[in-house]
Amino acid sequence: MSRKASDNVEYTLRSLSNLMGEKKRRKQEEGAGERSLIAPAESCSSLNSQGPPEGASASAGDLERAARRQFQQDVTPAFVYVVSAFSALGGFLFGYDTGVVSGAMLLLKREMQLSALWQELLVSSTVGAAALSALAGGVLNGALGRRACILLASLFFIAGAVLLAAARGKESLLGGRVVVGLGIGIASMTVPVYIAEAAPPHLRGRLVTINTLFITGGQFFAAVVDGAFSYLPRNGWRYMFGLSAVPAILQFFGFLFLPESPRWLIQKGQTQKARRVLSQIRGNQNIDEEYDSIKNSIDEEEKEAGGGGPVIYRMLVYPPTRRALLLGCGLQMFQQLAGINTVMYYSATILQMSGVNDDSLAIWLAAVTAFTNFSFTLVGVWLVEKLGRRKLTLGSLTGTTMALIVLALGFLLSAQVSPPVTFTPSDPSAQNSTCTKYSYCNGCMLDPNCGFCYKLNGSNVVESSCIPVDAETTERSAWGRCKNESTSKSEGSFWAYNYCPTSYAWTTLAGLILYLVFFAPGMGPMPWTVNSEIYPLWARSTGNACSSGVNWVFNVLISLTFLHTAQYLTYYGAFFLYAGFAAVGLVFIYGCLPETKGKKLEEIESLFENRLCTCGASDSDEGRYIEYIRVKGSNYHLSDNDASDVE
Repeated sequence: MSRKASDNVEYTLRSLSNLMGEKKRRKQEEGAGERSLIAPAESCSSLNSQGPPEGASASAGDLERAARRQFQQDVTPAFVYVVSAFSALGGFLFGYDTGVVSGAMLLLKREMQLSALWQELLVSSTVGAAALSALAGGVLNGALGRRACILLASLFFIAGAVLLAAARGKESLLGGRVVVGLGIGIASMTVPVYIAEAAPPHLRGRLVTINTLFITGGQFFAAVVDGAFSYLPRNGWRYMFGLSAVPAILQFFGFLFLPESPRWLIQKGQTQKARRVLSQIRGNQNIDEEYDSIKNSIDEEEKEAGGGGPVIYRMLVYPPTRRALLLGCGLQMFQQLAGINTVMYYSATILQMSGVNDDSLAIWLAAVTAFTNFSFTLVGVWLVEKLGRRKLTLGSLTGTTMALIVLALGFLLSAQVSPPVTFTPSDPSAQNSTCTKYSYCNGCMLDPNCGFCYKLNGSNVVESSCIPVDAETTERSAWGRCKNESTSKSEGSFWAYNYCPTSYAWTTLAGLILYLVFFAPGMGPMPWTVNSEIYPLWARSTGNACSSGVNWVFNVLISLTFLHTAQYLTYYGAFFLYAGFAAVGLVFIYGCLPETKGKKLEEIESLFENRLCTCGASDSDEGRYIEYIRVKGSNYHLSDNDASDVE
């Protein structure tokens, strides 16, 4: 391709934001003019030799910095950040409502005498409802629009919080968790799309990543709330659940005054309203080119897609969207297979498994891991437009794989120094329990029917036994010295269910923190960011609905099978398995994920013209060109970001 700019034209700083429109007009008026399309490897020396013209009053560096500042001011009004912040409250509620249940469950299972089945139902019902509503969200987004879906999600969050805070029994708790799950599913697939369609290209990745920052912020806030209310003997869980209504109400009333996505409005033929919204979110930038680009892109996409049949069918038969869908679903699948929600849902449990025997301490240590997740997601917000999506995701998943191996080695080390069973009391029930066959705590811990009763002599475990757990609660043994809590404390006996006493608990905490340090900046936000970008407008709602549904399905799969996986493969075996999944995901992402940084949404479809396994090579430097334009007599180099913004 060839692009022409007249050599004798001096572009002012004010005209940079409207550069492409100016270039098109001049091309039409003047025809072929002088052009400079300079390949970096061949022509840099000739450019450098030209130097600035005589009389230039400012250095090229000063002008470049000034031009960049003016460019950013033109395309980034404060309203874009307001829209993104109110949208991302959906992410905060997503994080809060999925994170708060871990601490609330410690209080609920005592107050309502919840069985293991009901505990699993209260956790998994939310995830299952989210999976269903995420899939339905594609139809709702296409029919109602992004704004209406976010308002609907806010109503679900408010209603769910009220139901949970006022619950009188486990059935009403279950109903409240299902309602919250419906809101989570709709928000999870709508918010990234809305932000991506409102954001300018050079900030799109950063603003979409803010949604994930709010998700992790919600999880951290939930962990702090859990810790604060864990000391209330009764009804503390009501405050934990009820507080989520506050941000939901704020988002609902905020969105009553925020606009619909301009791309959705254009798709629905509401062109004048779309122009008003574009003017509102683009500030003083000329919107004619962007409006024309979106409209032309929609027209071309509908022609290429055939214009008939269900959207999912059209996506599957049209090669670029089929490849994009496979990539988007693959990213979401490997995010979950890398074990993130095992770490987040079971962080307190994992810490207990590693030897932390105090509930409150385990909750606060889990809050430390949630804070790590939040902090390093903030790092991802800073890095996404510097490194790009591809490099950030590859680096993140590489580190995540290594951290999972560290976690596995920590559990392996604890298993190798597992305390032996040194005392076998007689069974008063005269039944042959399987618990008596275990010689070490590690085997006893992996059996859900058994617990470890022991005493401490300094730091040494003595008089240790593997005893059947009580049928009603895992808080005590079925018989023996750990049957009665007050008696066992007076005798200096301790009851350990699902963990073994060890001095290596710090290795697990270190592994969890290392895991989140690597996962949070890349694999946490990038699947959502990339999915918000890679689909053409006619397929965007359905594509995000499908990929979000895949995320929630694998979320359910991993979170519901973790304890059973640990039972059959051991805890270190489970984390070695997740490390293997992450390694496979690394190969997939290396081959299939192209770089989308700085590109307009309407330009990204071309990245999927080639076969899927070659898409990852589309960010190669080969064949790239650098264009220099004249700014007040100096050469101003348009970077990839700038070029994509103005062209």
